[in-house]
Formats: sequence, C-alpha cells, structure tokens
Amino acid sequence: MDLHQKIRTLPTSPGCYLYKNAEGEVIYVGKAKNLRARVRSYFLEASQANAKTGTLMREAVDVDYITVANEHEALALENNLIKQRKPRFNILLRDDKTYPYIKLTMGDRYPKVFVTRKLRKDGSAYFGPYFPGNLAYRLVDLIHRSFLIPSCKVDLSRYHPRACLQYYIKRCLGPCVEGLTTPEDYRQAIRDVQLFLEGRPGELERRLTERMQEAAAAEQYEMAARLRDQVTTVHQMLDKQRIATAENEDADVFGFHYENEMLAVNLFHMRSGKIVDRRDFFWEDLPDLANLGDVAEESDEEESSSMEPDPRVSAPEAGEGAAAMQHGAVSEPGVPFSPSGFFSALLKQLYLDQGYVPRSILVPVDFPDRAVLTELLAERTGHRVEIAAPQRGEKRSLVDLVGQNAKQSFDQRFRVLQPSQKMIAEALQDALMLEETPKRIECFDISHIQGAETVASMVVWEDGAMKKSDYRKFQVKTVTGVDDFASMREIIHRRYKRLLEEKKPFPSLILIDGGLGQLHAAADALNEIGVTLQPLASIAKREEVIYVYGQENDPVVLDRRSPVLHLVQKIRDESHRFAINYHRKRREMRDRDSELLAIPGVGPRTRQRLLEHFGSLRGIRQASPDALTAVVNAATAERIRGYFEQESRAVLPVWPQEP
Repeated sequence: MDLHQKIRTLPTSPGCYLYKNAEGEVIYVGKAKNLRARVRSYFLEASQANAKTGTLMREAVDVDYITVANEHEALALENNLIKQRKPRFNILLRDDKTYPYIKLTMGDRYPKVFVTRKLRKDGSAYFGPYFPGNLAYRLVDLIHRSFLIPSCKVDLSRYHPRACLQYYIKRCLGPCVEGLTTPEDYRQAIRDVQLFLEGRPGELERRLTERMQEAAAAEQYEMAARLRDQVTTVHQMLDKQRIATAENEDADVFGFHYENEMLAVNLFHMRSGKIVDRRDFFWEDLPDLANLGDVAEESDEEESSSMEPDPRVSAPEAGEGAAAMQHGAVSEPGVPFSPSGFFSALLKQLYLDQGYVPRSILVPVDFPDRAVLTELLAERTGHRVEIAAPQRGEKRSLVDLVGQNAKQSFDQRFRVLQPSQKMIAEALQDALMLEETPKRIECFDISHIQGAETVASMVVWEDGAMKKSDYRKFQVKTVTGVDDFASMREIIHRRYKRLLEEKKPFPSLILIDGGLGQLHAAADALNEIGVTLQPLASIAKREEVIYVYGQENDPVVLDRRSPVLHLVQKIRDESHRFAINYHRKRREMRDRDSELLAIPGVGPRTRQRLLEHFGSLRGIRQASPDALTAVVNAATAERIRGYFEQESRAVLPVWPQEP
C-alpha cells in the first residue's frame, strides 16, 4: 500500500501522526483533530510550495498514527513522541540549563537531602524548582546546619566504625555510627525538614517550640538550644516569605530574535513580581526544523470551525507578523519562519512535563494551540494558568524587554562576542550544579605507554586564567601495569591528604580527565581521607560529556558552542599536554639509563660524560668512532659503535633472497 492509499484509510478522529523515511526513522510528528484531513493536507499544492513541507514529503515514504480520545490527549502524546523520537523536522528543545529541586530520599533507612535536576519515580520527595539555582544549595546548607540531615555519599544501610567530619562540626546527626542517634530522633528531624520545604512554617514552629520546652523541662539544655536555633531560623524564613508573597504572581516571559536562519530565545522567570533568573535557548539550523503542523490548519478547519486562524503570515504588514517584527524577528527572503508555530512547539516541550508551572506565561506572538495548552496545563497543575500574547501596556513592555535581551544573547552567541570570565564561571556553576561560583579548579590526567613510566599531572585554573605556578607533576609509585583507575586513586589520595594535613583550602572543583571509572576512583580516594562534600566532575574524551559525581545517571551535555564547554575543554587539554610532556621526559631519562648502561665498559660516570658532550642519546648514536674517542678510550668507543650498529641491524627487515 503506497502512501496515498494509506492516507485514505486514516480515521477522522483526533490523534498523532508520524512520518517515516525509507530507513524507517520517524522524521516528523504532528497532532490533529482530524487525522485524515491533516495528513492529506500535506499533499495539497499550496502546502508543497512551502520549502520545508516539500522537503519533508520528498523524504516521507510511510505514515503511522495513534488515535486518542480528545485534543488534550493528542497534545500530550505529541510532546512525548517528539522527546522520545527527536524527529529532524520538529522543533527540538535544546537547553543547557535546568533548575534544581531538593530531593528527600524517603525510601532510605535514614533519608538524606540532595540537590538534583531530575525528577524520578523512586519514592523520594521532591521540592522545587528553585530560582535562582543557588537558592536550592542555600536551603540544603540551612538544612545541614539547622536540622543536621546529611547529603553525603556514605552508605547508611549499615553502620560504620567512625563518623565523618560533618558529625564533629555539628552538621549531621551521625546515623552512620550506631548509638549517635536513634531512628525516632532521625524520623522527627526528617518530618521537620518536610514541613520546612513544604512551606508550612507555622506548624513547624509550633512543633519545635513544644519540643524545646519539653527538653528544657527535662534539663536537656543542649537539645533545647538546638531547637531554639531552629525556631529562630523558621522565624527568619517566615518573615522573608511574608514580604515576598505580599503581592504579584509568578510569571514566565519570553522574547526572541531571529536572523540569518538562526534563533535566540530568552526566558525571564519572575517570582513574586521580581526577575529572579533568565534562561537562553539557541537554534542554528532552523531550515531543517519546522513546526509543519501549521501548514494544514485550513484543511483541519474544514472539519472543526473552532480552530483559530492560520498563523503562518510573517510579512510585517500582517497583524501578527508586525507584532513578531517588533520583538526582534528579522525577515529573510526565502527563509520561512513561523514564530507562532515555533512557540507552540516550545511551550509544549517546556511545560507539559514540569512539576511546576507559573500562573502567567507571556509570549511575543499568539499561536493556534494556546487555548488547548492552557486548559491542559490547568488540569495538570490544579491551578489557573494564563498564556497570553499582550499587545499593549506593562506586560507588552516586559515582553519587549525580554526581546531586547534575546537580541543581545544572539549577538553574543552567533557574532562570536566573548563573554566575560565572570559570566562563564557563573554559567559553569549552574551547569554543574556547584554550590558557589568556582574560583579555583584543579584538573588531573594520567599518562603512560602500556603501563610504563606512569605519571600524572595537575593543572590549575584560578580566577579566569591558568595558574602555571601551581601546576604539579606526580610519579605513580604504587601501581604497576596498565591501571588508570588505581593510578588516579593514588594521585588524588596523595594530593588531598597533604592539603588536609597542611590545613590548606580545597579547590572549588576537582576535574578529572576521563570517564566514570576515573571519576569513581577519585571519589573513593576522597572518601578514604574523610572528604565527602568536595565538588568532583570528569569530562569524557570524544563524547565531551561531563559527569558530576553523585549525578552520574544525568551527565551534562553542553552545546558545542557553549563557552562553558570550551573552558572545561581548555583546562582538560592543558592537563593532557602537561602530563604527556612529563611522561616524555621520564621516558627519555629511562631510555638514557637503560641504553648506555647496558654497554660493557660504560658506567654512570662515562654515561654522564657522553651525554654532556653529545647532548642526547641520538647524538651519541650518530657519533663517529673518532668523535667518541674524544670522550672515551678507543676500546670503549669501539664497543659503543658495535652496540648501536647491532641495534640498527636488528630493526632492519630481512628480505628473502631470490632462488
């Protein structure tokens, strides 16, 4: 059955359709109220005139479909299929930045608290997202100090012989050692943390006050003092919350700039009337990506009169096109770009899978799925959601402001304007979920040839530049053969045990050149010396994927143009260069020792005189007998020449003689 015949058999119910190429790959996913009318519209002459639609239909050889009950289900299914299949002709969300949640591992024997960027169905409780990103870290730090709940990597399913440093500095209850705390006390602390994160400070304050009074009556003054400090913390957070939520709702505001087939989108997060963070999105290959569902709106409209008008007009004299031009879109001849179709795809991918959606979303252009998406988001979140494309007033001014920032982001990204070192460091902090902006990074690499002369290097990046005076070289002493993991474990252990003994500060980030094996080896070395909260990451060769310790299942994949990736690559490459240079020097020293001392009559002193006179082993090898006799006697010179001539004959190929 060819494609035209198959289309005639499609149902007229709502659903999603999937175009496939000759290799069976899904190249486009769309949704429709009427599947048959929508898919048939791609073969209309007007649709074929669109360059992108024509390209799609030349590649498509088959179409599959999935029917659903209504348009809401079709919208959600389309979003899931796009994220799963990543079709080439759909708008795909490319985001270097996600926002953190606080995770409480309720399924564990002794729950811990972590910062994470992934929501999983693992029985844990998640709170967030938090804007800006470092707010989550500040709250977790507050939980450590006030409620003494850990976030270390120590296995709490069993008891250990001694507690780590966090217990002794009063930032952990010590559930890792039997007798330091009781399960009842720990559960009580976890319940307090839940109330704190759920935003129920009134109930938490009442519970803490009651327990404080009971502890004081029982003359447990140390416990009463700790509970008093927790009550003070809750008071401070409660006062801040009252000020922040006095007025103004949460809102997300979008703006964009399109030029030369490239697109920059800015998203401003407003919380309680204040801009708390911004987010950048970039697309470089929009000609290969399009929301092609717009091309069939007229045909779909025949089946349902409730559909909104076709939004494909992009000329400035049209109403919506004029609005788009006011927000930074630069019209290019022959480059079809539909802002409405683009934002329809973008908002679905951004919000349909999110646990939190603000009550107001402001976009620069209207789009056909706006009403349906608004209803679906309201159903999923349980509160009113408004998606609006304001035309005037304060909201319009806000959208224009975000559009102007999108233009600046476009210039910085695509016109190769180098961002400041401070901005790059802040972006690195956000990408790797670091607690603070990195000021010093120490990077390690291992170098050897089949296990021989194994060495390691440490290079240092500090305050925006490489600090060569702090570079270090290491000889691997306890490992024989090829074992990069054991070598990395030894070097990390030696380096940071010495820092502990000398009471020197640790770096903001330890970076490992390698994959998960090297990362875990470094983590094991740090755990052996009692360091459990040190930020640690590795960058894998070839894939250029960054693994953050504790989040290995969610590697950081940065855009190839990202300044953050360029910085990490620069540090990694410098570490690699430094390690290789040191390895070569060690190998040369080894070769000098083994080669010359193997010659009868050549001892350490003679070897030293020869190297000083000829400069290198190569110079000795190329020296004539007369030149050698200037340093050694004739008999020794003859033995040296004979040794190197025999070595040369050994490496020459022996060709079979003709019979």
